[in-house]
Amino acid sequence: MSMPFYVAPEQVMKDRADYARKGIARGRSLVGIVYDQGILIVAENTSRTLHKVSEIYDRIAFAGVGRYNEFDQLRVAGVRHADTKGYAYSREDVDARSLANVYAQFLGQVFTHEMKPLEVEILVAEVGSDAADDRLYHILYDGSVVDEERFTVLGGEAEAISERLGASWQPGLSRGDALGRAVAGLAGSERTLVPEELEVAELSRANGRRAFRRIEDAELAELLGAS
Repeated sequence: MSMPFYVAPEQVMKDRADYARKGIARGRSLVGIVYDQGILIVAENTSRTLHKVSEIYDRIAFAGVGRYNEFDQLRVAGVRHADTKGYAYSREDVDARSLANVYAQFLGQVFTHEMKPLEVEILVAEVGSDAADDRLYHILYDGSVVDEERFTVLGGEAEAISERLGASWQPGLSRGDALGRAVAGLAGSERTLVPEELEVAELSRANGRRAFRRIEDAELAELLGAS
């Protein structure tokens, strides 16, 4: 009788983490950044139909990097969860923190118990009634949750982009200034990103109950030109 092959649990977890990180790093990056009227989400994305950034509920947005089919399944599940909770209780009971916890539990369960982890990082963002209530929850492939305050970077060269944004971010940015800093952080010094290579959306207090809005085409080009 042959002995089963043994791998230490620590090595299994390390291998899964390395696998997930490599898959996520191959994708293009995404930035969520706070500005004076809310939150701006800027992603490198040349597709006009396969969105990385979407609305979840009234004042909540979802964004993902990594394998599209995996994070899109999470988006759909989040929409269903938010709709069910809002219908059963009230719209005010749907918040980003509870949704981030649901995602974290699911990703952690998959990472711990399944053979292959999900190759995704996701962002759950919520705009509040004032700047102090804005929320950015960055959820990693293993279920870890990071509560960010100024900005967050997902996927790709996240560390280098975070350094560039950290050097340029300041409180009270306008929407155009926040967009310019986010795009400059994504592009770096050796590239220039044009509107056709970007997907941009905002959660703005000025938009009313449905805070989510996409910024596209001529409006995006105008904002980039003015930033």
